Amino acid sequence: MDLTKQPPRGPSNLIMGGIVALARMTDKARAANDETLGAYLYGETSGLDKEVLEFINMKAEEYAEAVANSDDTALGALALERAGKSAAQLAEFNREHLERLPKDERHRQLIVERVAKYAPDRTDIKTVFQSIELDDWGLFRDTDLTARPPRSPYVRSVAGIMAVARMGDKARASKCGKLGEFKYGEDSGLDQGILEFLGICATDFAEAAYQNPNDQELGEWVKAHTSRTQADISTYNAGRSVRGLNTPELRERFLERRNALCPERADITTFSDLLDYDDERSFGLVDLTRHAPRNPYDESVGGLVSLGRMIDKARATSKGTQGAYWYGTDSGIDRSLLEILGVSQEEFAAVLEKHPTDEAVVQWLGARLQKPQAEIDTFNEKMRNYGPTAERGWTFLRRAVGKCDPTRTELTTFFAMMVLDDKIAFARIKAGV
Repeated sequence: MDLTKQPPRGPSNLIMGGIVALARMTDKARAANDETLGAYLYGETSGLDKEVLEFINMKAEEYAEAVANSDDTALGALALERAGKSAAQLAEFNREHLERLPKDERHRQLIVERVAKYAPDRTDIKTVFQSIELDDWGLFRDTDLTARPPRSPYVRSVAGIMAVARMGDKARASKCGKLGEFKYGEDSGLDQGILEFLGICATDFAEAAYQNPNDQELGEWVKAHTSRTQADISTYNAGRSVRGLNTPELRERFLERRNALCPERADITTFSDLLDYDDERSFGLVDLTRHAPRNPYDESVGGLVSLGRMIDKARATSKGTQGAYWYGTDSGIDRSLLEILGVSQEEFAAVLEKHPTDEAVVQWLGARLQKPQAEIDTFNEKMRNYGPTAERGWTFLRRAVGKCDPTRTELTTFFAMMVLDDKIAFARIKAGV
């Protein structure tokens, strides 16, 4: 849950255990775990979270740990069990929060300012929860697709359906006049297929997407407005994920399109892959939410292993598209690279900003790469064989490998772990598992 790109669910959302603000706190806990909390506060630093945690008799750290290992259904059940409250107590807790008015002049003024900024015609915004939800909506309702592309068609964060999150981005952009070169609704073959499958019209979906900038809440709206079952959705996703491979006619159309855009990219095998490629190419991005950075063993840039990978991560980080990858001082491999190059993370980022190609970066590095071959070889061999030296490191490596493939117990280096993680993580994204 990346709360730099969407708000948490609204505090009045009762979908988890019937407890107000629990879904919102869950989203923030997930973001805190992923270090993508943005401007939001979680746990003891949030007044609302403190009240919810007290009601369910849990600490913020304990709940964050539970969030890392459980889905919404299990978390809702856990919260009710730990709360140990009667139905009357739960109803009173909810009522008090849903009806709560601002208690001081500062918070009353905050509502006035939010209404004036985001909804000057609204006269019904009175409660604290309404004010919070208005602020969430105002901050995230608009999507500018002249500045960045919509999300990958493989993303299934809205109702578990491929490309609905992408369609939501385009719908919001169409509502605020920032669709750019993209097409929405009946003008888009992809959108048209999704809307026909769901039995929802483009106008209704656009309004729902604009009013619900949180993926899960938009997903709740979609499920409430379609008759499609989970079995229908699974079948639809299976066909959509291999579109371009599934019939001779589609294959011919796909190959014609790929040959026009990127004939050298035999790894691009579906229309969704092609959309990802075209998005990155059009905006000059390295988007590590769509694909992995270069292989850590790759030494094609300057003769140093993983330098190409670090460049990919640095370029992605500068655009906010690094996904789950660690870059610079947050990465042990990158720290070693920066050290041998004698460059700081900030200096390296500035170099990449001015030099858009690998060749230009290598030229700028110049003497920093002109080391005795024996020194380069020693560094590369050290990095290729770099592995844990203490139990904490072994625990990290085993856990990471185990999440990808528990049978790969022979892996003992961080490079080998990264290659496996790259492969499995994006295979799962494309397969929706």
